[in-house]
Amino acid sequence: MKKKILISTGGSGGHAVPAGIFFEHLKNDFDVYLSSDERGIKFLNIEKDKIKIINTPKLKNNLLLLPFYFFLILLLTIKSFFFIRKNNFNVLISTGGYMSIPLCISAKLLNLKIYLFEPNMVIGRANIFYMKFCEKIFCYSDKIKNFPKKYANKIIVINSLLRKKFYSIKINEDKIKDEIKLLIIGGSQGAKFFDQEVKDSILNLSKKYKLKVYQQSNNENFEALKKFYNSKNIDHELFDYENNISKYISYSNLCITRAGASTLSELTFLNVPYLAIPYPYAKDNHQYENALFYKNQNCCWILEQNNISSQILSNKIIQIIENKDDYFEKKKNMKIFSYQNSWNKINEKIIKVINEN
Repeated sequence: MKKKILISTGGSGGHAVPAGIFFEHLKNDFDVYLSSDERGIKFLNIEKDKIKIINTPKLKNNLLLLPFYFFLILLLTIKSFFFIRKNNFNVLISTGGYMSIPLCISAKLLNLKIYLFEPNMVIGRANIFYMKFCEKIFCYSDKIKNFPKKYANKIIVINSLLRKKFYSIKINEDKIKDEIKLLIIGGSQGAKFFDQEVKDSILNLSKKYKLKVYQQSNNENFEALKKFYNSKNIDHELFDYENNISKYISYSNLCITRAGASTLSELTFLNVPYLAIPYPYAKDNHQYENALFYKNQNCCWILEQNNISSQILSNKIIQIIENKDDYFEKKKNMKIFSYQNSWNKINEKIIKVINEN
């Protein structure tokens, strides 16, 4: 009989997208189900009968609400306990975050084998909490900041998880020549800073170069941004967060982006040089550490948001465009970094680890 696996995720695309990738890697060899909250569902293209919705509340730093959170998580843990027991799961895979608390606690109580996933270059607080209970933790590096040394033997290093369709996309060989095809990615929730601050830099660039802009925006700023670009006659295409972001990456030859682990992996794999502007309020500054990891491979540039003005950003992009040797070096290093990343290699490694333990 096949092992029965539950993958726990929820919240943002940074948690849900990797969960969907794990599902695709495992579904042919195991009986696999997925648990998410309502927010995570929109990132998943999985049969409804394979998904269980467990809505863990978003935890805020409010002491008055702590009793409520504790009570609600307790109820969800009881619900998760009976759900896991009723369905006879053997394995739980958690892609991190507080959303997995009820399921991880229940899995431990029921003696399931627990596997964790940490895509960031700083260990997540929830993963630290679960560490001593897990069999292994899948990571992109064995040099993760704040990782407890006594659990270093649990790390399984894998290549970056990419949605399967990325492997069928022709690697981007487009170089900056006559037209700058600029992609702007603000993250799965959109980014107000990108919508409001980057546009002035884009206006400056449009006066100097032939420019095509592909920009991710949220619903709140979508129409205002569209109106701005139309009024300045800047060729553009706006989109919200969607699974088809690979299309826009493949169209582009330069990118300005936040530094979520999935986004940086996708850009690097498709050889699109990028300027990373890490979200400065991310837990433990993990976005900066993600970007720094790729910068140390000479695959990207970094600007910190707190030091940016529209002029500084414009000057940095112009410097990137004009320094062709550095731009080509970034593309070459991305290709070297990604050449061993294949669906089959990752698939074999994940399945081997789960079967061995």
